Amino acid sequence: MSKERVILIRYGELFLKGANRGFFEKMLKDDIRQKLKNLKCELKPMRGRYMITSENEYDFNSAFYALHKVFGISSFSVAYKCVSNLEEIKNVALQLMCDKVGTFKVETNRADKKFALNSIEVNREIGGYLLENNDNLIVDIHNPKIALNIDIREDGHTFLFNDTIKGAGGMPLGSAGKGLLLLSGGIDSPVAGYLMAKRGLNLNAIHFHSYPYTNEKALEKVYALAKKLVAYTNQLNVVNIKITAIQEAINKHCDSDYAITLLRIIMMKISEIIAKNRGAGCIINGESLAQVASQTLESLQVTNNEVTLPVFRPLIGFDKQEIIDIAKKIDTFNVSIQPHEDCCTVFLPERPVTKPSIYKAAKELRKIKDLDDLIKEAIENQELLMF
Repeated sequence: MSKERVILIRYGELFLKGANRGFFEKMLKDDIRQKLKNLKCELKPMRGRYMITSENEYDFNSAFYALHKVFGISSFSVAYKCVSNLEEIKNVALQLMCDKVGTFKVETNRADKKFALNSIEVNREIGGYLLENNDNLIVDIHNPKIALNIDIREDGHTFLFNDTIKGAGGMPLGSAGKGLLLLSGGIDSPVAGYLMAKRGLNLNAIHFHSYPYTNEKALEKVYALAKKLVAYTNQLNVVNIKITAIQEAINKHCDSDYAITLLRIIMMKISEIIAKNRGAGCIINGESLAQVASQTLESLQVTNNEVTLPVFRPLIGFDKQEIIDIAKKIDTFNVSIQPHEDCCTVFLPERPVTKPSIYKAAKELRKIKDLDDLIKEAIENQELLMF
């Protein structure tokens, strides 16, 4: 008898893709390989599964943890692989369950319909064998303490495992195209980027700063957030745009109540130009409806009116605690709450308008006679950092 320890990977939504399924499987495979590139592991395709093997314990364990951050994986397990022979399966099952105590259940997935026994019959055979050889086990098919899963595949091999780890879900990275994320130093924008990457978007990012009103620590905070996102996205290019002169012009020439609205409009205008230059098909931000004055329905209408690219707001219906929970999950929260403020806090009006009009916003912008030149200068002086 011989068995091999492997990591068995399952994917979910890809099954729905019909004739395009091969494309999505390739994207998933490429992302897994990228996550494993510094490890001595082998990724092997199977029908409806992927399998990772490694002879090195450290690399095997590192691969296991890396899979938590691969979008497109529905679940995975550390499993033992053997030949699809009933006696072999019994022997491996007993090795997995010999020291277990308490209630248990056997659950079989028989993908190989040529296997002599059906799923229920395998459950009975293996369950009975375990009861005969381990007096500490008790069958409970409704609420078992321990599960023994048996996956009989079409290639003549069977996988046995106890635990099923929930994957990151979503769609394979890059399968939905490319987007540009407005990355501030706050809690929301990294979460928005994570959620859109989960739906298959490759990310670029843009960050606006107002040096010297904002300091270097604020930039370092954004870079730290970018590094957290890279664990999921593999790479992230961040375009830094200095908008100090634009904010000073708004403060000098425009109605102060409209300052935040005008700043958001100009940020969206610049973002669209950068997005198109970098081949991105959408703009992503972390706005949540009615969370602050600049995120009312009217404010969103005004900023949307200034761009032609679609604007994705994955947090639009989330409350703050829901966003914080995801930020903690992806390990960005503790960075985001560091007390280094972003450009939106500069020249902050006492009473920002909550129901701006498109007409009034356009009228205020016209007061800045050299706005086009200021935007052009900001874009020409951009800085690019690659993570």
